[in-house]
Amino acid sequence: MLPKRGKPDLVKEVRGDINVTPLVDVCLVLLIIFMVVTPMLQKGVGVALPETLKPEQMPEGKNQVTMAVQKDGRVFLEQNWIPDENLKATLADLHSQNPDKNVVIKADKTLQYRKVRAVMQLLNEAGFGKVGLVTEKKHT
Repeated sequence: MLPKRGKPDLVKEVRGDINVTPLVDVCLVLLIIFMVVTPMLQKGVGVALPETLKPEQMPEGKNQVTMAVQKDGRVFLEQNWIPDENLKATLADLHSQNPDKNVVIKADKTLQYRKVRAVMQLLNEAGFGKVGLVTEKKHT
């Protein structure tokens, strides 16, 4: 008998290997997302914090405002720079909007203490009763 000369078999073999290209693509996208998001997790403006041996853990919450004082003396409320002449009015306005807010101050370790003291005094005059200073744990 002669073999049939018709349409070839349309059934293909099942391949047992895994295509890793989509897996690599997904991993690279996740890596890029983490690289972009990680710097945003830090609240406020970045400063070189002073170091202490046993810093207390201050609870974070939505009722907390972060102020940063950079080494050149500029004051930031969250991410926004506040000029010195507007600082008192801005803090008073913030307190009038929500008097239950807690304030944490991130001050540069090379900054003279009188600038930090002046910011704390303005916070006190605005009516904020709960003010904390942020430090890093000293690595020994």
